[in-house]
Amino acid sequence: MFNLIWGILFVLVNFAFFLLCYRLFGKKGMYAWIGVATVIANIQVAKTIAMPFDIVMTLGNTMYVTLYMTSDLLNEKYGRAEAQKAVWFGFFTLIMTTVIMQMVLVFKPAADDMAQPSLETIFGLLPRLALGSLSAYFVSQLLDVRLYTWIRKFFGTPGQLWIRSNGSTMFSSFVDTLIFCTIAFAGLYNWEVWFEILFTTYLVKFLLTAAGTPVLYIARSFRFPEDEPERGNSRNRERSL
Repeated sequence: MFNLIWGILFVLVNFAFFLLCYRLFGKKGMYAWIGVATVIANIQVAKTIAMPFDIVMTLGNTMYVTLYMTSDLLNEKYGRAEAQKAVWFGFFTLIMTTVIMQMVLVFKPAADDMAQPSLETIFGLLPRLALGSLSAYFVSQLLDVRLYTWIRKFFGTPGQLWIRSNGSTMFSSFVDTLIFCTIAFAGLYNWEVWFEILFTTYLVKFLLTAAGTPVLYIARSFRFPEDEPERGNSRNRERSL
């Protein structure tokens, strides 16, 4: 029960930081969020926790959902091109972190070093997790951007943001979960545990996506001086494609 209560607080803190990052730094803050959240999520996902009813799940789900929220927000306010650029920025930060940290682990530690075992525990798992995450991220995030743009053609009013966001994210996050769990965990656990991780991970993402919808509405309401010209230019570029 403690993990459930702590998890609710954890989600609220994540969403609060997401809003604060956008409120303080605008569109640039969302690019920063993509970079930080991509790395943090891939560290968190190495930890599994037990929830009520003996449900086993990995951490990192909340951060992953905020990545979808970020791309949807950028798509909503600045256009598809900006959302895709943010996705590619996330790829870069994950690749950069993986390469640099693997090089760090190769250094021979000093005799009195205490960090190496801990770094190996966290980042020693990262290559496989990163491969799974990068593959899942590449497919699902670009799919999310495309789906969001497509759904907006049919549900384009401001009040229908929840349809655009939930429709694109709930489908894309299933694709993300399936690809990631297959690459990262297949063979590490028996199939029963693997399916439980797959199911619970997607279920949590599904619920978090719904819970994050009001947060997305709040974020969209924020106004910045540069918003309108950039949004107009982005929409014009989309129509010209």
